[in-house]
Amino acid sequence: MTTQLQVAVTESVACVRVEGSANFAVSVDFKSVATQCCDAGGRVLLLDLAACPNMDSTFLGILVGLTGKLDRIELLNPCERVTDLLENLGVLDLMSVGQGVNPFDDRLEAAGSTKTDKRALTEASLEAHKLLMEVNPDNVPKFKDVAQFLAEDLERQG
Repeated sequence: MTTQLQVAVTESVACVRVEGSANFAVSVDFKSVATQCCDAGGRVLLLDLAACPNMDSTFLGILVGLTGKLDRIELLNPCERVTDLLENLGVLDLMSVGQGVNPFDDRLEAAGSTKTDKRALTEASLEAHKLLMEVNPDNVPKFKDVAQFLAEDLERQG
């Protein structure tokens, strides 16, 4: 199943709904959409995860990278698996978590997709893993080999 992103923007809030897995394949689109939404509107990102069964470290690293650019990031209805990931990687305290109905349900529209090439995905993944290690030193043993592999892969790609 392909992951879909839907967005709604008001003056104060940008809402992004993730339908499907929040993973590396959609991470560049997510970063682009979230950045555009927040530039166009709010300083608060509401990330609706009700239809998101899991999240990988690349997507999470991109999300962590947005924390410094926004006043607040709120995760709406994350499943236990996603909450556990955030907690295990020591980044849960960077975001707030809420449960309930998405107040922007009736305004959500499909987000555009960028045609992301392998290099852009690799760069985004490397940046994401570096951020996760920077934010929590306990993540260094978990991701240093991944970061090294991604850096070497970028070199090979030229």
